[in-house]
Amino acid sequence: MPGTNLSSAAITDMTNAVDNYAVDPMQTDAAGDQKETRYTNSKWSQQLGYYKKIPELQKAIQALAIWTAGKGFTADDKTEIMLEGIKGWGEDDFIDILKNMIITKKIGGDAFAEIIRDLNGTLINLKPLDPASIVVIVDDRGIIKRYEQVSKNKNPNKKFKPSEIFHLCNDRIADEIHGTSIIDACEWVILARNEAMEDWKRVLHRNVVPVRIIEVDSDDTAKIAALKKQYEDVIKKGEVIVIPKGNVEIKDSNPVLQDSITWIQYLENFFYQAVGVPRVIATSENYTESGSKVGFLTFEPVYTAEQFSLEKDLWNQLAIKITFNRPPSLGGDLQRDEAKDAGQQTAFQPNDTTAGVGA
Repeated sequence: MPGTNLSSAAITDMTNAVDNYAVDPMQTDAAGDQKETRYTNSKWSQQLGYYKKIPELQKAIQALAIWTAGKGFTADDKTEIMLEGIKGWGEDDFIDILKNMIITKKIGGDAFAEIIRDLNGTLINLKPLDPASIVVIVDDRGIIKRYEQVSKNKNPNKKFKPSEIFHLCNDRIADEIHGTSIIDACEWVILARNEAMEDWKRVLHRNVVPVRIIEVDSDDTAKIAALKKQYEDVIKKGEVIVIPKGNVEIKDSNPVLQDSITWIQYLENFFYQAVGVPRVIATSENYTESGSKVGFLTFEPVYTAEQFSLEKDLWNQLAIKITFNRPPSLGGDLQRDEAKDAGQQTAFQPNDTTAGVGA
């Protein structure tokens, strides 16, 4: 008989069994000691893949671009006439080019367009460029010295002065010589959500044809083969098979995944927080009126900051003075609604108090 004395119990040491979460330290990509430091976004193709493959990411970034520049702008007559002539690759207009560049800088951190002028120095076109082909060269002080476009064929690389490239930089940090992609910060949640959706897809398929272990009370290979054929036939036809009791036992081996949909929805909400665009802005789902207003209100400083930043870039780099049209603010509506709610609550309080005293 085995010993059952509790004094023989042993205690495990789980102190270091699970590592604490930690973030690797990083340094800024700044200018070095050499006369020139070069930077190219080597991750652009992967970042572009995320944008084109992940629909919610695409719609969130597009929504920000639309809210920033999609409502048009105001400018003097001379500026408007000049901007009407800008066609990009031939089928663009000025707003199309700006939205393109906003989307590009959010994906990869930087967006570039070639500035094309006539002999008199008048701006006649802006041609968006592939960020993966553009090298940013800075001097030993970290100031942009020139740009180089890496040729995609056998032609030599093309060099540009800073005044020949319209450059939008997203969320530059400290002394870095490039912008910051929004995809890098939300990559984990993108992968986690899509992995969860793939797992759930497999579960749903397995519910159609479950994985089961069939125990047969026989070692006759012919009988087992016949039962296997019968089982395959009924599964294909969506029927059932009736077997005498005691001959076969079917055990379901599928794992039960609890709260899978809740987990996927949590990751979706987390994703929009990581991108910085409220879900109500990027999707057409049904929301309550109050929830929608709060979403719009929290998004207002985001797109407004983008508008101000783009207006400054256009003025500083192209000497183009425009003001983007702002969507109507909901701040006043929320304050009025809050005042109405407060007034209704105040109106009920005396009656409630009186009723309580009388009772």
